[in-house]
Parts: sequence; C-alpha cells; structure tokens
Amino acid sequence: MRCFESLDDWRAARAVLGMTRIGFVPTMGALHAGHASLLARSVAESEYTVLSIYVNPTQFNDAGDLARYPRTLEQDLALAESLGVDAVLLPRYEALYADGYRYRLDEMTFSRTLCGAHRPGHFAGVLTVVMKLLNLVRATRAYFGEKDYQQYLLIRDMCAAFFLDTEIVPCATLREPDGLAMSSRNMLLDTAARALAARFPELLASREGDDKVADQLAAAGFEVDYVHTEGGRRFGAVTVQSADRRVRLIDNLSLHASEVVTP
Repeated sequence: MRCFESLDDWRAARAVLGMTRIGFVPTMGALHAGHASLLARSVAESEYTVLSIYVNPTQFNDAGDLARYPRTLEQDLALAESLGVDAVLLPRYEALYADGYRYRLDEMTFSRTLCGAHRPGHFAGVLTVVMKLLNLVRATRAYFGEKDYQQYLLIRDMCAAFFLDTEIVPCATLREPDGLAMSSRNMLLDTAARALAARFPELLASREGDDKVADQLAAAGFEVDYVHTEGGRRFGAVTVQSADRRVRLIDNLSLHASEVVTP
C-alpha cells in the first residue's frame, strides 16, 4: 500500500494506471466498520482501490467542531492495509485548495434543506472537495455510505450534472447492535450520551408523524434540528450533550422496510 501526501506524486502514479478499473472511498478518517465495508466492496469490485483521508475544513461551519473531529491516522492506515487498499491519499490544505477556496461548487435548492438549513456552507464545502478528489482519482466507481443520504444524493446529482464518468455507488448503513448508525462522531460520546444515542434510530423509525417524533426525541433529551419524511424516507438530525461537548448525530431510515445492517 502506497501513501501519497504529494498530489504531484499521486498524479504521476495515476497516469501510469491508465484505464485500470479504480474504486475510490473518500473519507475524513477515524475509520470504523462502516468505512471498512465500503473499502472491502471496492477491493472486491475493482482492480485498484484508493482511499482518501482528509478532514476538510471548508465543510465545517463551527471551528470547535472541526477541532474536535477525531483523528486516528495510524489505526486508519493499518485497517486500510489489512483490507487490501492499494493507495491512500493524504492531501494537505495548501495543495488541495491552492486557490484559497476562491472557487467552489454549490447547489442552490436541496442543499439548503435538512442538514444544509442548519449548517450554512456545509454542502458547498463537501461538493467542492469531492469534485477535486474525483478529478484527481478519476475512479470507475466511488463508494458512499447511505447514512449521509442527503450528501450521497447531492454528489450523485453533481456528477450527472457535470458529466463525470465516475459511478457513485450507495452502500447500506451499518449499525451497532442497538441500532445506532456507525459514525466517526460516535467516538466522542461518553457512556451516558452513547446510551441516549441509541434512542435516536428507535424513535426515528416510529410510525408517528414527523412533529410527534421530534417531540418524542426532545422529551428523551435530544436537541432536535429536524425530523422530515420525504419519498418514503425519514431524515433526522439531533445533538446530544457528552461531558463538556455537544455531538451532532444524523440518520435516515426507509419507512418501507427494515434497514438494520450490522457488521
């Protein structure tokens, strides 16, 4: 497995790969079993798998949230190598945003709803960095978890709008045995907050209306950003207090069938 901090070195390596069938998994690190499932699928379906690890500052509207985001690079690299990943991109801000973020991608409707309504500029940062990474990797397929379903839809539609050749592949959300969606942010939960977090998917799956579910989440001890059902899928975002920090959790569930997938 090769690690690339230099984008010039990666671009030279990519030129040698030519028409190789490449799978790509972009992440912000702090890898868990959900990420591992994406990487394993890429390894199974591709001739060459690329992982990127980059905590992207342009998608954070809260500097404290950026500073607290877990970073576990040594463990991440060990996991990637054990799964058969071929290359890891570890870009630096100065190289990835040589323009100082003067140029950015934005979407003007769906990105303003759900998480976008509560995190100004978040999806512009996400779409911009993903476009940069897709252009650098030029993968056949890129794999994204369905936990961030709004993000997946925006990236899928961005690729279609800009005629990118990379296929965006959605992968089912992996969950803990108690139903909590796997997330790097779960590492920030203390014992009490982790116990409370398990109530989030349980209440989100209720057949009650959105407003009632939001009330139930608030009564349970969550700060509720939104609960919204659209197209047979319920989306939710909440915040929990964990020691001296606040941790934001998001999830979504199909209301048509059970989607509990455990590793």
